[in-house]
Amino acid sequence: MTDLPPLIKDSSPEGKHRVLITVSYDGTAYAGWQRQQNALAVQQVVEEALSSLTGESITVTGSSRTDAGVHALGQMVHFDTASRIPADKYPFALNTCLPADIRALQGRDVAPSFHARFDAKGKKYTYRIHNAPHASALYRNLCAHVPQKLNFDLMKKSLNDLIGTHDFAAFQAAGGTAKTTVRTIHDVALDKSGCDLTLTIRGNAFLYNMVRIIAGTMLDIGMGRLPEDAFARAIVTGDRLALGITAPACGLELTEVYYE
Repeated sequence: MTDLPPLIKDSSPEGKHRVLITVSYDGTAYAGWQRQQNALAVQQVVEEALSSLTGESITVTGSSRTDAGVHALGQMVHFDTASRIPADKYPFALNTCLPADIRALQGRDVAPSFHARFDAKGKKYTYRIHNAPHASALYRNLCAHVPQKLNFDLMKKSLNDLIGTHDFAAFQAAGGTAKTTVRTIHDVALDKSGCDLTLTIRGNAFLYNMVRIIAGTMLDIGMGRLPEDAFARAIVTGDRLALGITAPACGLELTEVYYE
């Protein structure tokens, strides 16, 4: 379960209080987290449900701007409200207004100064791969399908080069707006169960498409398309072309967000 900040009940000067909720969603049907003009996003659905529930015009702030097709187990969302609904009851009330592919899991009051995105101290992502000749009928929206044979041991070993504090300039897609590309990867793991591979990675922050680029590069290493030290070379050179493909969005999940 996602780590939450301490329970604080002070109210803002406007008579409103700030609530933090944990949201889980299957991102298949949505154009990402962030509200958009011409497509349906998870943020819009959550805001409309909260507005209907409270009778207010609610704007929410998420901890991470997940892309189209990306899922979340622990997206953290804060909003301000004058509603007297107890914070811990929001999941029960909110889930009656939300579609089945979006669920509120936990709720609590936080200080008016708390910010779901800027107060985050780290995140954990999970990337899932179904490595079999044929795609999974049941889990096709929750994992990437890779029919080629993969060298599991080589992929696992290559990931060690990511751990630590590095300049990950090569690990972002075009359109990234980060002021600095230095990030710290605390730990990374690759596990296997039958035909299914699970990549988990935890760090202080991530660049645009960084985890999907790591997953795609790992797969290219496993297929022999890139050398084992591709990650190390890209960190040194800053060259995006030294890395592999950007893996499909469907395999990615925002698993946890950490706060102090």
